Amino acid sequence: MSAAQQHDPAFLHSRRRVLGAVMFCYLFYYTGRQTFGFAIPGIQAELGIDKQTLGWISAAMLWAYAAGQMVNGNLGDKFGGRRMMCLGAVCSFALNWLTSFGIGFKSLAAAWGLNGLAQSMGWAPGSRLVSNWFGAHERGRAFGLYVLAAGSSSVLSFITSLVVLDVLHLDWRWIFRLPVILMLLGGLIVWLVARDRPSDAGFSDTHADEKAVVLEAPPETAWQRYGVAFKNGRLLLAGLAIGFQNTVRYGLLIWVPVYFLGKDFKDDPLGKWISIALPVGMALGAVASGWISDRFCNSRRSGVIASFMILAAAAAMGMYLMPRGHLLGLPVLFLAGFFAYGPQSAFWALAPDLLGRARAGTAVGVMNFFAYAMAGLGEPFIGWMVQHNPFAATPGVESVALVFPLVAIFAICSAVLALLIRR
Repeated sequence: MSAAQQHDPAFLHSRRRVLGAVMFCYLFYYTGRQTFGFAIPGIQAELGIDKQTLGWISAAMLWAYAAGQMVNGNLGDKFGGRRMMCLGAVCSFALNWLTSFGIGFKSLAAAWGLNGLAQSMGWAPGSRLVSNWFGAHERGRAFGLYVLAAGSSSVLSFITSLVVLDVLHLDWRWIFRLPVILMLLGGLIVWLVARDRPSDAGFSDTHADEKAVVLEAPPETAWQRYGVAFKNGRLLLAGLAIGFQNTVRYGLLIWVPVYFLGKDFKDDPLGKWISIALPVGMALGAVASGWISDRFCNSRRSGVIASFMILAAAAAMGMYLMPRGHLLGLPVLFLAGFFAYGPQSAFWALAPDLLGRARAGTAVGVMNFFAYAMAGLGEPFIGWMVQHNPFAATPGVESVALVFPLVAIFAICSAVLALLIRR
């Protein structure tokens, strides 16, 4: 891409349209996978399934999502991110509806597990789209906006689920039926508006700063792309680092509500705000880290990732040491979310930096596999530690508070690994 094209108003307009379409689609993607918790009380009441069994149903989706990342990122490189992202939205819509007709453990686990595979068609192929349209020194900001859409999607999935239950007064089955209509709309927008690469819209595919990063690879088979990915030590380090980072993310998302929304949550003015402060902080943090890595760090991502994770550890320890219900709890928790989720945009921008745009989908898919596989391992460990907390005099909220030093340890592990990455 020539310098002239880089400033061509027509090209910039097309690029904004593509990024906007990808963001719009992913803004609704979590309505297809982060709503299960809101359905749990209704499922328990109607079908008599206990919480532990429901936890395994949720785990089926998580592990299927991790496995799908490994496959669908590569398929995004082969067939194009636009096609894969749209197909994922359509399939997830259908499987959410199938989940809504579940009558027991087997039917729910099968449908929800398959939904994890469908959901995995979104992120890595969408990342390939973003990588195709933005050069190395612009990807941090672009991925920051992309991750902002993902963070906002968490807030939206919460709101739409509450609308179904508390405003429309419908039962749990409609949680899997109504919000996902928005995801289907997002998939349609990607199909109509986005194009896989600039050449599909009449522009050059080569970015002006491409020589400063990694030269594009010649056409490769899927196995060749996997081979290059798993031989790249820096990519594997990044996978481990984002694995610990995602364990921090899900540790906070799952256990913080348990900590604040105990039996006496009605007497705690902080409780009703906690579910909003955390994802809002996460979404804003993602935008900040990508912008910082491009603007001040010459697109070097590892230092930004390490700094954010160290600050996340500090904020988590602040929550642990602070009395529950303290007035500073809300802003400190906001900062914990801001710094814990913030490195995501830097991580995703790092993937094509390390493997090149031609393998961007594969790189993101491999990294996201690590992210969700390690989060899947981390959650049972956190649950076991909380249940057997040796530092709590009594069970309950005091015991659950152990989640904060645990995620702080995971955050430090992520920071140390990130510092070992060199682009």
